[in-house]
Amino acid sequence: MNPTPVNLLDFDVDGLAAWFAAQGEKPFRARQVMRWLHREGCTDFSRMTDVAKSLRARLAEQACVRPPAPISDRVSADGTRKWLLDVGAGNAVETVFIPEATRGTLCVSSQAGCALDCAFCSTGKQGFNRNLSAAEIIGQLWLANRLLGGAADGERVVSNVVMMGMGEPLTNLDNVIRALRLMLDDHAYGLSRRRVTVSTSGIVPAMDRLREECPVALAVSLHAPNDGLRDRLVPINAKYPLAQLLAACRRYLDRAPRDFVTFEYVMLDGVNDHDGHARELITIAAEVPCKFNLIPFNPFPGSPFRRSPAARIRHFAGLLAEAGIVATTRKTRGDDVDAACGQLAGRVQDRSRRIIRMAEMERKS
Repeated sequence: MNPTPVNLLDFDVDGLAAWFAAQGEKPFRARQVMRWLHREGCTDFSRMTDVAKSLRARLAEQACVRPPAPISDRVSADGTRKWLLDVGAGNAVETVFIPEATRGTLCVSSQAGCALDCAFCSTGKQGFNRNLSAAEIIGQLWLANRLLGGAADGERVVSNVVMMGMGEPLTNLDNVIRALRLMLDDHAYGLSRRRVTVSTSGIVPAMDRLREECPVALAVSLHAPNDGLRDRLVPINAKYPLAQLLAACRRYLDRAPRDFVTFEYVMLDGVNDHDGHARELITIAAEVPCKFNLIPFNPFPGSPFRRSPAARIRHFAGLLAEAGIVATTRKTRGDDVDAACGQLAGRVQDRSRRIIRMAEMERKS
């Protein structure tokens, strides 16, 4: 019986070199094959013309190129494109491509579901099943380039990647780092560290590890300016409160490709959008070089929150700007296909039993 083929998308260059070395092959073969896999989007080993025929034959027997399979492919009126991707065992994740005049940004998922249960996020309400493998993470970029028509001749449609899809990237750090290294590798995607962003809710030890092993641009899901409110909106704050989080941000900037952290701040009507909240954010900005990305809340069924009115968001941004802080308001993209920030839900076989527990609590209330 033949062993299960090895999915080559699971390897960064060091891992692929080690796999080849175990078979008596030279390390340079890893760079050759990576270029075919990632720059050309090639799945047919016989087409890898600068690879020895004997190795091509062995790859055909022992290896495969297997990204997640698309279940659906939806395009928004504004051109945003969302794929639902099958990751097995009844689970599916979502990946979103956002085209703009000067760049194309891919929003990538790192987990099937999310264990953090942020109060305003539809993904968290789905529960959690498992971490995605490195192949399932980088496979989203591999597939997007192919489906967008940019895999041939090294052409790239995706110029920026944000790890802001389903899941908390820093609780799946081993696989995320392996995928990040592929994104940055000149033999694969060759993206600049400044054009790859990891978003986290504030897993402090993992932030320090990312800083040491693969520092890319950092975005922090802040969403509240004080511990009391953040405990309610972002429960991980109870474990890593703001003082620890801000200290980790300052440490990260020592190695970061940008000289600021982006603080993401979803605007919730009457919850975190008061003038006093803006003044507290100004105090935070004095501690950490940063810019704020204000995100109009995108509603989903069962959510108790409402989006802050446009006038309130403009006023809030103005208060920050008056203090000399860069504050942008994220344009809502793809909300007609549920592809906007906070709307990604996918399909998750929930091992956390969160949905069951929530139903039980509702029955008791």
